[in-house]
Amino acid sequence: MPISFKNLAGWLPAILLFVGVLLWEPFPEQVSANRVLAIGLAMIWLWVSEVTPMPVVALLPLVLFPLLKICGIEEAAAPYANPVVFLFLGGFLIGLAIEKWNLHTRIALTIVKFTGTSGNRIVLGFILAAGLLSMWLSNTATTIMMYPIALSVIHVMEKSYKGPGKPHYLAICLLMSIAYASNFGGIATIIGTPPNVAFIAFIEKKYGFTYPFLDWMLLCMPIALLLMWTLYIVLTKVLYRNGMKSHPETDAFIQEQVRALGPLSPNERKVLYVFVGTAFLWIFRDVINNLQKVIKLDDTLIAMAGGLSLFIIPSSKEKEQLLIWKDTEKMAWGILLLFGGGISLANQLEKAGLIEIAGKWMASSAGDNLFLLVFLIAVASIFISEIMSNVAQVIVFAPVIAGMADVMQINPLLLGVPLTLGASCASMLPMGTPPNAIVFASGRLRLSDMLKTGLVMNLIAIVLITLFSYYLLPVITSSWPST
Repeated sequence: MPISFKNLAGWLPAILLFVGVLLWEPFPEQVSANRVLAIGLAMIWLWVSEVTPMPVVALLPLVLFPLLKICGIEEAAAPYANPVVFLFLGGFLIGLAIEKWNLHTRIALTIVKFTGTSGNRIVLGFILAAGLLSMWLSNTATTIMMYPIALSVIHVMEKSYKGPGKPHYLAICLLMSIAYASNFGGIATIIGTPPNVAFIAFIEKKYGFTYPFLDWMLLCMPIALLLMWTLYIVLTKVLYRNGMKSHPETDAFIQEQVRALGPLSPNERKVLYVFVGTAFLWIFRDVINNLQKVIKLDDTLIAMAGGLSLFIIPSSKEKEQLLIWKDTEKMAWGILLLFGGGISLANQLEKAGLIEIAGKWMASSAGDNLFLLVFLIAVASIFISEIMSNVAQVIVFAPVIAGMADVMQINPLLLGVPLTLGASCASMLPMGTPPNAIVFASGRLRLSDMLKTGLVMNLIAIVLITLFSYYLLPVITSSWPST
């Protein structure tokens, strides 16, 4: 079978990048760093070009890392069992049960009945819901909860909408809105997303300084709200104008469908209990952990417990549970491999010292210009987070940033806050943040859609984070850690 032009056009640049870096040797005394960089650039090109399925590209570290003696197969494979992967798995199982027993349709119809059938109002409702929830839940947990509901709203609108407009644009907007709003909402509070917690923990350990919860909200809440507002404008007014207006025929159809559903079935009620119970544990996890010491809850444990319980709880069908294994044929297994491959690549980029090299380059590029340094940190943090775990990124970069601040004799928060916020705002690639990966698993988003929208939101986030961190942070912060 002849090689297609598309395959050749996609693979040839990847091979040239790979071979070119190995021959060029940008780090002459660090053989491992050259090899990791070569693999990383090739993988990024293959992901962006989509010449090969993205999960297949994500498996390349399992072959190339041991082959090029970067690390053993055990170390290369370990990230594919990262806790975040199982957090996805648990959430996907809950989503499958919600879909299987038609609970998602009931929730979706209720939401559309409340917001109305105007496309823009539905998008705004999802942005506000996801953004506000993720201020107190992890952004991943929020997206997992909103994802099946968004899919069902899309299905309902595609089936029922009778007026003019573009329902497929509404689908794109809804999926991107829950992912990006979950990312942006999470930056508003210290507990909203793991990078915030990781950075505050580092600052407290190194300087003995606890950043006040209220101070963080005063700085970051306006950024989060502005990002959510610009997200709404970018999605509905600029890139994807769905043009869907409230329509009497559609409204009547929605009302009729709500009545036709009748009361909750026993299986819907059981799935709803699992869903609400999982959300309750996510919301009150820290309270429960503080009240007792017998078990320590985390998001992954809660998600997997909820997902596995669905294979145990009996349904109203004879000799069958709420979920059976056959149901998992519809699950997005590829996205689990995609995220594992991204983590494996990021781990080796860190181990090879490439992350530290990037940090030193930022410092030297900015010189004595503090505003430029804050800007460069925001830029680097957002774009590095596209391919690296945002928690790992903060853990790796925080000591580098703190060292730079100490040498310059400035407040480390001035550099650390843009680093931390930027790590949660990556919007271009599915592996940038867990919410991005979850919505990409729907199969309704093209990578080009995410790249286009994500680039716009990245640029907006860079501007907001830089301006707020440089001008507002020194005003809000009531006390400074000693350096």
